[in-house]
Amino acid sequence: MKYSRILLCMTALACLLVGIACGQDYLEGGYVRSQDRSMMDPGIASMLQWLDTPVPNLPWYSSDLAFYEQAIPVTTFSPFTEYYTTTGSPVVGGIISNPTKFDITQKVPSSVFYGAGVGLPFSQYASVVPSKTNDLWVQGATNWTQYVISPIGTWLQLIAYAPVEGPAGFYEMIQTGTTTSKYNTYQFNEGYNTMNYKAEEVGRHMLYFVVNSQPSNVVIVDVLAQAEPGSTTIEHTMS
Repeated sequence: MKYSRILLCMTALACLLVGIACGQDYLEGGYVRSQDRSMMDPGIASMLQWLDTPVPNLPWYSSDLAFYEQAIPVTTFSPFTEYYTTTGSPVVGGIISNPTKFDITQKVPSSVFYGAGVGLPFSQYASVVPSKTNDLWVQGATNWTQYVISPIGTWLQLIAYAPVEGPAGFYEMIQTGTTTSKYNTYQFNEGYNTMNYKAEEVGRHMLYFVVNSQPSNVVIVDVLAQAEPGSTTIEHTMS
C-alpha cells in the first residue's frame, strides 16, 4: 500500500503521454490545457506542471516519430554543457548509482533553474523553499537545473534532498514512440544526496523519487543523438 498512490500517478501519466505520442489533441502549442490541480496528487500535479512549462522548441509533441532517429546539431546542447560529461562510472542494475551523502557547503550552486529557464539565486531559493520538501536537481559546474538536453551516452550528476533518511522509490518514465517506466529502491541519507545517471536511451526522461510517501519534483532530461561536426542536420530553435 505504501507506493500504491505513486504507482497510480505513474499509470495516469503514462496514459497522458501515450495520448501525446499518438497525436491526440492534449496539447496546444506545446502546452497541456489548464485544469484545476488543487485536488490532484502532488506527483501528478508536478508532472503536469512540467508539461505546461515552455521548453526549447523541439518536436517532442509531434506525431512525426522519425525525430527520435535524427542527429541533432551541437548548438542544441550548448546551453546545457555544464550539466553532463562524456565519462562516468557505470550504473549497474538500476536507474541511478547508489546515493551517497553530499556536503553542500563544499559546492554551493550559484543559481537554480526551472523548466522555463527561470533562474533563482540559491540563497534566495533556500530561504523560501520548505526544509521538509523532497527536491531533485541536475548538478552543473556552477548551477543546478531541473531541465537538461544531453547527448546520448553522457553522464549527469543528480542531487536529491530528503528531509528524512530511509528507503526511496526512484522512478523514471521514458517517452519516445512509446512510453515505458522503470522503478527501483535506494537508501537515501537525510539531507543532500548525490548519484550518477547515464543518458543511455534517446527520448524524454522524467525522473523523480519518493521518500516517506512524499514525491519530489520532476527532473526532465531530453536525450538526443548528436550530429558529427559538419554534417547536414535539421536545426531546432530555442523558444
